[in-house]
Amino acid sequence: MQMKRCLHKTHMKYGAACLPIQGLGGGTGRAVKMRSCQTKFQLEMSKAFTRESDADDEGEGETPAAPPALPAGVKNYITPAGFARLRAELMNLLDVERPKVVDVVSWAAKNGDRSENGDYLYGKKRLREIDRRIYFLTKRLELAEVVDPSVHFGREQVFFGATVTYVDDNGAQTTITIKGVDEFDSTLGEVSWIAPASRALLKAKVGDEVSLVTPGGQHRLEVIAVSYPSAAVKA
Repeated sequence: MQMKRCLHKTHMKYGAACLPIQGLGGGTGRAVKMRSCQTKFQLEMSKAFTRESDADDEGEGETPAAPPALPAGVKNYITPAGFARLRAELMNLLDVERPKVVDVVSWAAKNGDRSENGDYLYGKKRLREIDRRIYFLTKRLELAEVVDPSVHFGREQVFFGATVTYVDDNGAQTTITIKGVDEFDSTLGEVSWIAPASRALLKAKVGDEVSLVTPGGQHRLEVIAVSYPSAAVKA
C-alpha cells in the first residue's frame, strides 16, 4: 500500500503561534503548538490498519490499540530534540520499514501454504507491530507541544527540561533531567515531568527544600544545582 507522505513538509510542522507554558515556568518559557495540514493523510493512515488485499489471516485488520492516556488535564510537553527523534522514527517506519516488510509479505504469500510459511507469518506479525507503532507516534505527535528548555539557560529555577541535582534527607545526591512523557529515558537519568519527583521540584530554586511524598513516607529534597542546555546545544 502506498501511503501519503505529507508529513515531510507540512503535516508535522510547528505552528506559528507561541503560547505561555501553564504551570511549568515563568514568562520566558514557550510551548510551540503543532498544526497539521488538511490532507488525505488521516484517511490513508486509517486504511493502513485495515486488511491488506491478501489478508485472510486471523487477527489481521485488528484495530490498533490507542496510545496510553495522559492524566486528565495534562499536556503532552516534549523537547525539540525529543520531537525530532519521534518524528524521525515515524518517517523511517513509513518510508523504509513498512514498505520493506510489505514487499517480503507479498513475496512470501506467493510461496505455498501460508499457514506453514515462516516468512509470511513473521512478516504479517511484524507489519501489525509497525502499524501499531505508526498509530501511536502519529497520535502522540498530533498532541505534542514543543517546549524549548534553552530559553531558561543560565537560570536557577526548575522548569521543564531542567537538569536538577538534589540531596535527599538521607544525604544521597541525585541528578535528573526532566523530559516529556514520550521521550524520557530512565537509563540516562531522565524523568517524566509528571513523575512525583519532577512535580515536587518544578518551580523550586537552588537552595530550596521541597517535600516528596512516596509510598515509603515523606522526604525532603534540597535543590543544589539547576542547568539547561544552551541554544546551540539542545539535549
